[in-house]
Amino acid sequence: MKKFKLLTPLFILLFTVVLTSCSSDDDENPEPDRTLEDIEADYQALNLSAGTNDVSIDNRGGNPWNFRIIIPESEANSPRPLVLTLHGASGGDQNAHKYTDCYAEEGFAEIDPIILSPNGGIDLWDDPFNQDMILGLLYLVNKFQNVDDSKVVVTGYSNGGNGAWKYAETTPGLFSAAIPIASSYNTYNTVGDPRLIDVPLYVIHGEEDELFPVEQTEEWVEATRSAGTDVTLEVVPELTHYNPCEYTPPVKNAAKWLREEVWN
Repeated sequence: MKKFKLLTPLFILLFTVVLTSCSSDDDENPEPDRTLEDIEADYQALNLSAGTNDVSIDNRGGNPWNFRIIIPESEANSPRPLVLTLHGASGGDQNAHKYTDCYAEEGFAEIDPIILSPNGGIDLWDDPFNQDMILGLLYLVNKFQNVDDSKVVVTGYSNGGNGAWKYAETTPGLFSAAIPIASSYNTYNTVGDPRLIDVPLYVIHGEEDELFPVEQTEEWVEATRSAGTDVTLEVVPELTHYNPCEYTPPVKNAAKWLREEVWN
């Protein structure tokens, strides 16, 4: 399998910084250092198979990376797109990363991707631990699975949608597209000018979203569009914030957009 060369130096740097800054509070029983090679070996030892795999890697003493990876049968024959999906605020639900059947699996079926779904716990997706986990898992999946690294997508719902915006803006070299769902992300800078995002976006929002008003999302989408961002907004009539499974039809539209416009 190929290496994800763009990500490798960034991951190694971040990994080293995190390990050196996370020493044990118990000086008599320090946690042993774990190297990149250790984590690669752990991933290979998972013995992943086609279908749904719910697994964990012990990243650094007591703070595992819990994640689901769904591998299509077609991966054996051809490189597959990779969809990173970020769950909404879960209150620490240990199974939050397992709800991929709600909209991700059916919604992206047309492109037959590998689906990667990490568990972010109670923290936001830009929390340092979650950033480390996302970069690390992207590195591992790209290295050891048959991924088409020109077709890597970040998506997410609610808090996960905000994360999709964030990673599209701050790590554009990792993704070919972003699909935020039911999100709220300010696209103005601190002096009130709109920001350009280099990654194409397909933004999905419910017309009756009671947590993140659609008018606000429309304003922020239009702002970044005025700065030159390639952004499509689909406002879905009658949908509210708390019914993520009802967003499957617009996610199917986003998958078609990927195939026909972004990857064409």
